[in-house]
Amino acid sequence: MITVRTSPHVHDWVSTDKAMVMVTIALLPSALWGVVMFGFKALLVLLVSIISALLTEWLLGKINKENTLTDYSALVTGLLVGMNMPPEVPLFIPLIASIFAIAIVKWTFGGLGCNWANPAIAGRVFVFFSFSSLMSKFKNPWVWGSGAELVASATPLTQVKMEIASGLSSEVIMAEAGTPVSAVASSISSLTGLSPYTVDAFFGFTGGCIGEVSALLLLAGGIFLIAKKVISWRIPLSFILSYALLNWVFGGVRGGNGLFSGEILLPLFSGGLMLGAFFMATDWVTTPTTPKGEVIFAIGCGFFTFLIRCFGSLPEGVSLAILLMNMVSPTIERYCRPKKFGFVKVEKSKEAKA
Repeated sequence: MITVRTSPHVHDWVSTDKAMVMVTIALLPSALWGVVMFGFKALLVLLVSIISALLTEWLLGKINKENTLTDYSALVTGLLVGMNMPPEVPLFIPLIASIFAIAIVKWTFGGLGCNWANPAIAGRVFVFFSFSSLMSKFKNPWVWGSGAELVASATPLTQVKMEIASGLSSEVIMAEAGTPVSAVASSISSLTGLSPYTVDAFFGFTGGCIGEVSALLLLAGGIFLIAKKVISWRIPLSFILSYALLNWVFGGVRGGNGLFSGEILLPLFSGGLMLGAFFMATDWVTTPTTPKGEVIFAIGCGFFTFLIRCFGSLPEGVSLAILLMNMVSPTIERYCRPKKFGFVKVEKSKEAKA
């Protein structure tokens, strides 16, 4: 029996359930690192996100007489929603985000394979604009010895935003603000000359959302998925390189430092760039399937991320950038379709036109 479903029709040994399991495995180190850094409340946020996503999926499956839990897509959505939450966020926020992601973004449009946007991103954006104040309070990791004290928007991205406006380097801004540095970062900085704040952002000794703080673990998980051919290397590479290039060329202009003066490493390792580039911009359903389309899509994500981070009012722009490009993904797909096999374009002669 042949079941015809919506495109893309990709023939591979990687089925949906196997792919979702591998994505979960790739995400777990970053998620667990967030729990280690931020404590038991971070674990509760992850559990609430996952359980509410699974329960919503189960309930809607019962109503529609489908068993959709076994493809594990709801598990990945719930995990991504939790990883995109601040560690001290009230538990009703990830609950709402997961329900919105599954019920509204996924099931309203027909379920898996029919959604126009990445459900986890849409859920995160929905609660961010609905509860902006609560979604902007972050907890310093325990290695800084700051306990459970909350500091509104106290992430490296906020410091980078201040650097853009003031013309000073983020290292100077963060040092003047008394931002703590881990012992690991101090040691590596003294040996390599890199900013200790960049080192902390790379390893994960910094503030931020639960699953986005360790660029190293996210990079490792992304490489694992590329090696397993679950995701394409073109999207994360084009996303990261386009953002890095734009930020290097134009990132210092707003602060009066001219062209080619923007920072590269700290903005790359901070915020949700790595999480978005490897785990959300690569969603099979909401991204183009052709190589050219993937590159165009990813460059668009990098462009909008830079635009929002540098010239917008928000310090972060990854989720909004991917959501915007999800909207134009069908158009990109239409104009990047490969030529049909055996098809030759024949120009009409003037006589034929006449």
